[in-house]
Order: sequence, then structure tokens, then C-alpha cells
Amino acid sequence: MSAIPTTPRPAAAATTPLSRMTALARAELTLLGRTRGALVAALFVPLVMPVSVRSAAEGMDLAGAGLSTGTLVLPAAVGFSLLFAVYSVLVGVFVVRREELVLKRLRTGELRDVEILAGASLPAALTGLAQCLLLTAGCAALLDLSAPSAPHLVVLGLLLGLVMCAALAAATASFTRTGESAQATPMPLLLVSMIGSGMFWPLELMPDRVASICELLPLTPIVTLVRGGWTGDLSAYEALGALATAVAWILVAVFAVRRWFRWEPRR
Repeated sequence: MSAIPTTPRPAAAATTPLSRMTALARAELTLLGRTRGALVAALFVPLVMPVSVRSAAEGMDLAGAGLSTGTLVLPAAVGFSLLFAVYSVLVGVFVVRREELVLKRLRTGELRDVEILAGASLPAALTGLAQCLLLTAGCAALLDLSAPSAPHLVVLGLLLGLVMCAALAAATASFTRTGESAQATPMPLLLVSMIGSGMFWPLELMPDRVASICELLPLTPIVTLVRGGWTGDLSAYEALGALATAVAWILVAVFAVRRWFRWEPRR
């Protein structure tokens, strides 16, 4: 008696970390587009804030500090994009997805923890990157800025800023209880960064003691690298110091996420 032929079952398509994160990022982008508050914070606020910086620059002695209106406004514009389009938005994303049990369900599949966080961060990070490039081009054209003297420092500062803000957002979400409180918990870092990281008031015009403290704030090394890359006045020692400070904050944020990040709602 001959054996009955059987049709082999198709093998399941193999997935890679990149494909899994890309699929999650597409889903997150769809959800992000439906959140009006997040869209306003991500798209419109960073475009308006540099106008305030330009108005404030009119009363400063920027020339005495070796700066110009352009070299003040452009790094500030990058900082606003990182703070509002990446950091602030991602705090809400992580908290809301946790409270809706999305993160818990994702952990039961193939996705690893780092892939979940990275995939959920991709839409906001890409939005922030695109906005930074747009604002940089706009500031360079409207404020008559020449090409950056050290473009590698600008690129390095921007990439470090994206990673740092995503990591800090996950760390902040660890201590945020609800989606409503996610609108308030990012405020301390937002206010401290805008005041002390050289965005509205450059460190060169601050008292030395105050400036030395402000140099340790999370966003200060990012602003320093972007501004120094444009002016070319940043020494190797200063660039390494800014790089070390940025990396230190990223490591602190990663440690906080590994230690305290919650994947399920607080009860």
C-alpha cells in the first residue's frame, strides 16, 4: 500500500531584530498620528520657540562672547526639537502604551525588551531628526550662517542627543503613573534645559561658577557640540568633555531604565 503524499507546510518566515522593530515602529507611527497633543508638541512647538530665542538675543552682547544670533538660535532650535519632538513625546508614548497593556503583550512575543523600546522610539526619533535638519537649513538661510567648521561635531551632537532623549524619556516614564501625569513629569527637564543648557542664554555670558554647574546638565553637551561644530571654536579638550558628559547621562538613563522601568500598569 503506497503512502499518501502530504503537502509540506510552509516554514514560518524568519524575523530579524530590524524587521521586528520596523514593524513596531510602523504601528507606533500610526498611533502617534492619531494623538493631536503629541503632534502639536512634536511639530509646532519646536518651530515657534526659536523665534523667542531670536528676540531674546537682541538684548545680549553676543559679539563679546564670540557668538552671533545664528550660532545662538540654531543650537537652541536643535535642542527644542530634541526636547519636545523626542523626549516629551516619548514619555507619553511609553506611559500610555504601558497603561494600555501594549508593552506587556509585546513582551509575550518575539520582541526583546530593547527592541520594544527602540521600535517604539523610532517614529519620534525620526521626526526629531527631520525637524532638526529642517530647522538647521532654515536658520542657516534666514540668519546668514556659513557652513559648519566642524560638521562631525554637529552630527555627533545630534546623534547623541537623539539617543539621550529617548533613554531619558524611558527613565522618566519609569516614575510616571498615568498618561495624564506624563504631561507634567517631563517639565522639570524641559525647564532646566531651556534655562541652563545654553539655549536661551549662552554659557559664555553666565558667571563662571554658574556655567560650570550648567555644563553638567543633560542637554548642555549637545548644545555645546552643535554650537562648537558650527563656530569651530571648540577645542579638543572641550569636545571630549562634552562627549563624556553626554555618554555619562546616557549610561545613567540606561541604568535607570534597566532598574526601574515598568512593563505593566501601576496598581
